[in-house]
Amino acid sequence: MNLAELAERAARQLPPPDGSGSQYVRPLPKLGVLRHHRPTSFEAAVYEPVVILVLQGRKETVLGAESYPMGAGECLLVSHDLPVIARVEQAPYLALLFDVDLDMLRSLYDEIAESASSTTEPRPLSVHACEASLVDALARYVALAGTRTDAAVLGPLIAREIHYRLATAAMGGMLRMLARHDSHASAIARAIAQLRHDFRTSIAIPELARSVGMSPSSFHKHFKAITALSPLQFQKELRLLEARRLLRAGAASVSDAAFDVGYESATQFSREYTRKFGAPPKQDMPRSSSTPAV
Repeated sequence: MNLAELAERAARQLPPPDGSGSQYVRPLPKLGVLRHHRPTSFEAAVYEPVVILVLQGRKETVLGAESYPMGAGECLLVSHDLPVIARVEQAPYLALLFDVDLDMLRSLYDEIAESASSTTEPRPLSVHACEASLVDALARYVALAGTRTDAAVLGPLIAREIHYRLATAAMGGMLRMLARHDSHASAIARAIAQLRHDFRTSIAIPELARSVGMSPSSFHKHFKAITALSPLQFQKELRLLEARRLLRAGAASVSDAAFDVGYESATQFSREYTRKFGAPPKQDMPRSSSTPAV
């Protein structure tokens, strides 16, 4: 199946356009289909482990100081939970998103071990031309949507194949490291999981390092190499993103959002929020219901 045919099949999973700027559905476990009808400005988010195959349009993702543009036929592979900013540069934009399952990846360790000696530098986020074998596996997985029995029987088999294709591809070096429980990549993944669970509380970084079996200096080095942030900077990103979610949902005032995510000072929160998002937190609060429609 070529890319145009896969794009047509993926688009059939989406509802008819409703006038909104984007649509997202999950027709199968681990699989998402995303469409943007218009270019977007940069938005901050935490990408969880995923492979994104662009079927139409162009998107740019930024991690730290590095930019990763991608277009039709290219894959973005993310190995860890990473704070990024991203925008759709060219629309209509259509993409498949397939979640990377760490347990499934580790179940393949014996099969992928032979590829672990690849000279390609392992990277937590990378963009590559999507290999034909991976496109084929994703296409067969998408074809299972709406076929309840086939999806139940064949879905797990194809999902396992997709993980195998990812881990043995040129871009899969970091996934091969994650397949090992005793690797630095796995230790940092465990630390990130702890930070995401406990981001509201003060965290002693030396204790966090010891909890994943690393010295503080080694922990800082490898954490920043993967996330482009220090552990405390990463925690701050999580706090600000959660505060923005609360404000946009109308679930909290500015001060309540600040304290809910772990800040002790609303003033400091507002300052860091404005520095991160380019506008004060009040700008992200929904308008009062008493505001007349125009």
